Amino acid sequence: MSDLTTTTATDAGAGAGAGGTDGAGATDVDARLEGHRTELTGYCYRMLGSAFEAEDAVQDTLVRAWRNFDKFEGRSSLRSWLYRIATNVCLDMLNAGNKRARPVDLTGPTPLAQAALSPRPENVWLEPMPDGRILPTVQDPAEAAVARESVRLAFVAALQHLPPKQRAVLILREVLAWKAAEVAELLETSVASVNSALQRARATLTEHEGRVPDAADPLDEEQQKLLERYVKAFEGYDMAALTALLHEDAVMTMPPFDLWLQGTSDITGFMTTIGVACAGSRLVPVAVNGSPGFAHYKPDPEGGGFVPWAVQVIDVQDGAVSGMHCFLDVERWFPLFGLPERLPAATDAG
Repeated sequence: MSDLTTTTATDAGAGAGAGGTDGAGATDVDARLEGHRTELTGYCYRMLGSAFEAEDAVQDTLVRAWRNFDKFEGRSSLRSWLYRIATNVCLDMLNAGNKRARPVDLTGPTPLAQAALSPRPENVWLEPMPDGRILPTVQDPAEAAVARESVRLAFVAALQHLPPKQRAVLILREVLAWKAAEVAELLETSVASVNSALQRARATLTEHEGRVPDAADPLDEEQQKLLERYVKAFEGYDMAALTALLHEDAVMTMPPFDLWLQGTSDITGFMTTIGVACAGSRLVPVAVNGSPGFAHYKPDPEGGGFVPWAVQVIDVQDGAVSGMHCFLDVERWFPLFGLPERLPAATDAG
């Protein structure tokens, strides 16, 4: 049973007046609203930069819609009405002023000789998100590619530099392909205001998005082979082989630590010193942020098998790995991705 069904069933038990639905009608409303959950989660994730805040925002949106369904007059589509509610929920949440970031957005790279693991609070960081929670199934390959590109870490991080309403305008116009008049109606403003906001948002995005990874929808044969070599090199802790796969200016980030490294020598040097406990790890493929990724399990220091260590998001550019983004808060990420709590000693990620 979905969270929405659980919530609305409780509300319905208190009286059908909450949303003007009961019995079979309530079930039908639940199903219609639930059908929009994935795309709304993708929208809220782009707005908020947080996996868990996005899911909270969508749950709030669907509960509000259920309770007020009798007021939905059908002058717009159900989808447009839900986006209006979701936008208002997100704008309210963003009024607190918090914006999510990557380590590369906050400081310069740290030389290996000065490397120190200093954590920052979880609400500082842009968070990873499983593709299945934010990318609805679409038939058009071009539409699917746009959706994947729009949840890449670099793109979502760049969105965080926009004021909240500009953020909404850009997502609705550029990602979801809404017309200017539709966005103006949703935001209760003029078409001229929407067009102006979009122009400013585009300029800011160009300034902050930086290097864009290659498209990976789906992975082509060359990219797939690169990732296979990456897994072999990482699991074998073969630094020479790993170096051969990395861009010379590749970056490695490790939220919640603000440290980030740039360059093959600093990355491999870190892995063989401070990060040496990851030798002998296993990588399990995951679909994350429209990008290739892996669940990283390291050897259990207290016994056989492997324990969760990180969710890796991999950037690929020009036939090489340009980014290794390792999210270390495994108590949050591994359940979100539906990953096992440990791997037995005999597990082979291949």
